[in-house]
Amino acid sequence: MALPLNPCIFHATSSTKPLAFNPLPQTPKLTSSTTILVRPVQVKASNQIKCHADLSSTLPSSISEERDVKVVGQSLVANYNWKEEWYPLYLTRDVPNDAPLGLTVFDKQIVLYKDGHGELRCYEDRCPHRLAKLSEGQLIDGRLECLYHGWQFEGEGKCVKIPQLPASAEIPRSACAKTYEVRDSQGVVWIWMSRETTPNVSKLPWFENFARPGFRDVSTIHELPYDHSILLENLMDPAHVPISHDRTDWSAKREDAQPLFFEVTERTDRGFAGWWGREKDQSRRNFLRFEAPCVLSNSLQTVDEKGEKTYFSGLFLCRPTGQGKSMLIVRFGSTRRSTFAAKWIPEWYFHQNACKVFEQDMGFLSSQNEILMKERIPTNKLYLNLRSSDTWVAEYRKWMDKVGHGMPYHFGHTTISLPQVPAVVEHAPAGLVAGASASLPAKGGIGAIHAPNLANRYFRHVIHCKGCSAAVKSFTIWKNTLSAIALAFTALAILASGRQWKAFLLISASLCLAAVYACSTAIAMNTTNFIRTHRRL
Repeated sequence: MALPLNPCIFHATSSTKPLAFNPLPQTPKLTSSTTILVRPVQVKASNQIKCHADLSSTLPSSISEERDVKVVGQSLVANYNWKEEWYPLYLTRDVPNDAPLGLTVFDKQIVLYKDGHGELRCYEDRCPHRLAKLSEGQLIDGRLECLYHGWQFEGEGKCVKIPQLPASAEIPRSACAKTYEVRDSQGVVWIWMSRETTPNVSKLPWFENFARPGFRDVSTIHELPYDHSILLENLMDPAHVPISHDRTDWSAKREDAQPLFFEVTERTDRGFAGWWGREKDQSRRNFLRFEAPCVLSNSLQTVDEKGEKTYFSGLFLCRPTGQGKSMLIVRFGSTRRSTFAAKWIPEWYFHQNACKVFEQDMGFLSSQNEILMKERIPTNKLYLNLRSSDTWVAEYRKWMDKVGHGMPYHFGHTTISLPQVPAVVEHAPAGLVAGASASLPAKGGIGAIHAPNLANRYFRHVIHCKGCSAAVKSFTIWKNTLSAIALAFTALAILASGRQWKAFLLISASLCLAAVYACSTAIAMNTTNFIRTHRRL
């Protein structure tokens, strides 16, 4: 997935120039409570810290050996509990109004729905009766009903109806669903995973750029078949973009692959931050920040000749959805947007392009995930990191070293803990497709595109996106309608006696068939995976 912002979506004029802004101090924040694994660093006169490489001394001089050392007065692990964090669940606009939505955070299964007042409710995805999935249920008058025996729940998980109880019997107090706290913030639904501690509102992420006047973004959501740590690595790796996504998003070009510079300005128990850019053009600097548990942002600020500032942001909100699975909310935004793109290019087109980008990476990221699970050793024994391309990857895995003890499992730079709970394999579509296709047969529709397969673009994205679902449905209706009209015109042309009428009807039929082809192409763009073709030697 590309870190640089897409110039076709968010346009800065050619006259813009970088503005030297610095939202963080140039010296790293190292306090007595900070836990950190670091390498020997070279401190320059400006007290700025430069990041070094993670490579063997037997490699070329451009690659240096890294040795982990303990910072005096600081511990090697951070106080961290994965449950006491906010995780991004879904784009608020895409939460269905008429059906429950089954989701997961690590191995915890939850159900999200809107009650009769439009309030977001979130429960553990199991009925207290016989453990059936509530996400497989339905909404009746704003209440969530389990489709196994018809038990109904509302509000804070209270059971309000059990059809099998006698009229004189009271509903047991224990017949209630376990709840989770959720918040809607800046268009994203967040969940606090701990049910034992009060939600820490100060940990709820807030993104300043997205609150700026005139800021507009294109948001997409994707389900992906590899671990969230692999996903985050990929998202914080700008070096792969020119190669993997050559000419996909109108900015990546294979010939632009080159050394990059990185400057770490902050390391804390919550993550890290710093600047990066092309080594030969250090005046154009991007600012990257990773913050626990799985939030990554990449920002660029420019100022034009008139002194007008433009803010660009690429925001990646990752959610671990189980072993070898993850879900990602992508939000590219800017205070300035191309008028042409805003008016004439539909949002579904940008969404399908994002799907293509993920599919270009999917093969090798899935294999990377497989190797980590198979080898069962830390990444410093497997990775060959370059300081001119992989600094953020090394920083991220070292952060995992600090907090991995507080996670269900982790693969760190020098440490590793394997999953204790076996991976859950679902053989039924369950709640993942319930929200988007509740009105269709079997909650999954008919046809191959509805198959619950993470390698399928429709299942990975379209069922989670109201806009793309509506586009596919509309194109399908138009395709079928135009096909019928073309058939009718052809039949009339056969029956017509005059040449002019025959010509008119046949031309009309041809135009309808051309429109049918256009609709079919649009449907395929939203439902067909990108396949990389290789030249034969």
